[in-house]
Amino acid sequence: MVRLSQFFLLVIIYFCLTFNTPAFADKFMNQEDIRVLIEKARDAWVAQDADALAQLFTPDGELIVPGKRWQGQEKIREEVTQFAEQYSNVKINIQRMIIEGSQAVVEWYYEDTEKASGHRNKADDVIVVDFKESRISRWREYIDTKTPDK
Repeated sequence: MVRLSQFFLLVIIYFCLTFNTPAFADKFMNQEDIRVLIEKARDAWVAQDADALAQLFTPDGELIVPGKRWQGQEKIREEVTQFAEQYSNVKINIQRMIIEGSQAVVEWYYEDTEKASGHRNKADDVIVVDFKESRISRWREYIDTKTPDK
């Protein structure tokens, strides 16, 4: 009887140690935490706050938009700073989010104004986001500028 209770105690300790580790927690990141991170990313884009956006990524995180890939917080910060120099009046409306484990798919409607020409850009955008260590590890955008508005 004593050996059986010791065995169960060891099993309980094993499960507590295994399933309370950061690696396990990141595999099943809280959906609300993911939603908040995505909303912070949207807010950083709208504010054109390169530091705030870069800090949401892991140190080696990557941000991919059509034709470009930026890896690491510093590169993301640099590119978003350059973007802010060329574009203004960013508006983003999150249409929906689908969250599964440590991944999310976000559909949003995006607008900005090109400073040099005054041209207003509009696009539907779908973003696939991976999370690691409670930060964004990969952000991949699929931008549609061709489909006409309803």
